Amino acid sequence: MQGHSDQGIYYGDYLQLNKILEAQAPESAKTGKPAHDEMLFIVTHQAYELWFRQMLHELDSILDLFEQPIIPDNSPDFYTIFHRLSRVKIILQLLVKQIDVMETMTPLDFLDFRNLLRPASGFQSVQFKLIEAALGLKQENRHGELYYISQLRPEHVAEIQQRERRMSLLELTNAWLERMPFFRDAALWQSYEPIFPKQAALHIFWSDYYQLYAQSLEPNERSNLERFKQFFIGNDASAGQLSFEARRNALFIMLYRDFPLLHLPYQYLSLLLDMDELLSTWRFRHMNMVNRIIGLRTGTGGSTGKDYLKAALDRHYIFQEIAALTTFLIERRNLPILPRSLQQRLGFVEVPPVGLASADTALMR
Repeated sequence: MQGHSDQGIYYGDYLQLNKILEAQAPESAKTGKPAHDEMLFIVTHQAYELWFRQMLHELDSILDLFEQPIIPDNSPDFYTIFHRLSRVKIILQLLVKQIDVMETMTPLDFLDFRNLLRPASGFQSVQFKLIEAALGLKQENRHGELYYISQLRPEHVAEIQQRERRMSLLELTNAWLERMPFFRDAALWQSYEPIFPKQAALHIFWSDYYQLYAQSLEPNERSNLERFKQFFIGNDASAGQLSFEARRNALFIMLYRDFPLLHLPYQYLSLLLDMDELLSTWRFRHMNMVNRIIGLRTGTGGSTGKDYLKAALDRHYIFQEIAALTTFLIERRNLPILPRSLQQRLGFVEVPPVGLASADTALMR
């Protein structure tokens, strides 16, 4: 690398600052009437793209780890996935906050150079689209599906389509949830004591849980019983983004998160919801900033501006099926008591043999 010598690497050479700090070329300066705030506009967007670069670096490594056929929940690989995804979350928090800097530019400041940018637009950020694809937002699920790629160069369209052919974080999460073994091992449930008569075609636990959930509903919530059936019971192939099995297993993780083995899986599911919330917060802040700066005018890239951003905000949730699970929770004190053999699997110590019922209850709580 340039700058490496007997004295070591020089700071500016290592960071390639000669390239970065000379990469701002305001269009307004070329007209002989430089607009002061165009430098802010350029630097802010370049900072976004640098952070997008880091997010993709993290997501690529996460997908590589998640593509393994087996990832034990208490393994170093799963901890690494959680740690790196937490870093992506922190970067997203920073990107939301960065809008504060952009909002120091007034509408008249922007008009000093806005028309010089056409047809360039943040909508052409290839890296941001790659991030969305890596997380699980497919082209067919986007608002303005055709417009989504219409403003991009052919090589960038090909890059995004290639990314979408790789399994996304959402798809890999579905596969990970489906691998949860606790409902496939009948031996774990031999000592389970049913609360209600078993309903046909349901695992004995979910038969009890469905009836406990029914008891928990208010009279005006009874329609949620039909939603429960639609969300958790049926053919896996027709479930949606997550299979029925994956949804049931995710709900089980939420319900019994107090068991040591389920601590990290629960935190991981919560992290996915944090990511969706931050992305929607970023879109909301961006939409309001656009409305504040250009009102109802069209974007420089030709979109409908605020209206397009609002529609994307409403539609572009990625992990909405995980978020929907909270509809189907019941109070912790009413949860079925898991059989001792399963409690042993979910914990790191043996359940004491004396006072089994009270021990089971304590562990469940």
